[in-house]
Order: sequence, then structure tokens, then C-alpha cells
Amino acid sequence: MLLIPAIDLKDGKCVRLRQGRMEDETVFGDDPVEVAQRWVDAGARRLHMVDLNGAFQGKPVNAFAIKAVAEAFPDLPIQVGGGIRDEETVQAYLDAGVQYVIIGTKAVSAPHFVNDLCLEFPGHIIVGLDAKDGKVAIEGWSKLSHHSVIDMAQRFEQDGVEAIVFTDIGRDGMMSGVNVDSTVELAQAIHIPVIASGGITDIDDVRVLCAVSDEGIMGAITGRAIYEGTLDLAAAQQLADELCGSG
Repeated sequence: MLLIPAIDLKDGKCVRLRQGRMEDETVFGDDPVEVAQRWVDAGARRLHMVDLNGAFQGKPVNAFAIKAVAEAFPDLPIQVGGGIRDEETVQAYLDAGVQYVIIGTKAVSAPHFVNDLCLEFPGHIIVGLDAKDGKVAIEGWSKLSHHSVIDMAQRFEQDGVEAIVFTDIGRDGMMSGVNVDSTVELAQAIHIPVIASGGITDIDDVRVLCAVSDEGIMGAITGRAIYEGTLDLAAAQQLADELCGSG
């Protein structure tokens, strides 16, 4: 199982939000490449980068920072989300060296878009489903849709996406533990891997996820915990390798 550090970008800086609120941010670094280097040095085998401005504006805003990280670490798989609403943006990120693009809002508002992308860019498309009470939230979590997380995930699996990033909004940035039950329920309902996101606080959360990783949970995104020091990334990845394989 992979521990995947999150680098969330707002105005070119690395920040963390609480429950997706743009006004509730903590800045953790001014240079995304330096921050990425820190996690690479700690043993990260994949990075999760989010263009927060892009998620709210519906178009890339921090692509320059993401490209800089991709260029600095050409052998490191990077998955990128936030404001990816057309094929040109996907192509630009892949050309820059990004391995996976994460489709969020548009996957829900225009599901055929995901199918088109999977046909055009096979092996590179991930869908991010952000949930509150089992329903999918969109537009930077500012709106709640009527779609069920499991129903949507099953549809996208048929389209050919590589994985589902599943975020429990209520726990993201709050360091209150992972919603293991919901994550396992989703993983059991589909055959493609699930990447857990939201709520990881400490090494015990990693242990809990490793115990259910064989249900189809291939990794976990961690943000605030590794920035604030309640989780040691190197130790967490080592533990994950020991308990549930190297992912």
C-alpha cells in the first residue's frame, strides 16, 4: 500500500484546507519543488497534487508549479487534480510528465467525458469521488449532488478508469481518522483500486488501512498529518510495506 503525500496548491504555494474551505488554509511551503523533494527523500513513491484555485475556477491556475515538480522528478508518478475539464488540459499535463489526471466535478456533471478520456488516454485517468453521507460533492465541495458514490464508481469502472480516489469530506484536513467502513464498502463494490483520502492522522490509521488493504485499497493520500508531524511518512511507508506489501 502506498502512502501518497498531498501537495495542494493555492496561488503557487503549498497549503492545506480544512474541509475544502478556501478561506481556512494553512501555508506549509512557498516552493512546491522543495516540498516534493522533502517527501521524495522520505520515500514517497507517488505524489498527489491538487490545483485548488483550478478546482474552484474550472481551469488550471497552478499548472506551472505542477509542471515544475514533474520536471524535477521525471521518474516519480504524479497524479493531478483540480480544474481538469477538457481534453487539452489532460494532454498538457501528460506532456509535462504527469502520470495520472484526476477528474472530479466534470466526471459527475458530464460522465461521458470520462468515457471519452479513457478511450483517448488509456491508463492515465483516475476519478476523484468526494463524498458526504454517501453522496458525491462537486465544485470544490461547495455543492452536494444526488449521485451515490458506489453507483458512480461502478459506472466509471466500466468506462476504464485506473482507480478511484475516495475522499470523506467530513474528515479531510480534520485529522479525525479515516472513514474505513465507507472506504471498504466502496472497494468491495468495484474491481479497480481505491485510494483513500481524508482524515489520516497517525501511524494507527495506517495500521487500520493495511488491515483492509486486500479489499482493494491500493494507497492512502496524506496531507496535514505529515506536514504537522503527527505522521512520519518514512515510518508509515515502511510499516505499510511490512504489513501489506509495497503496493
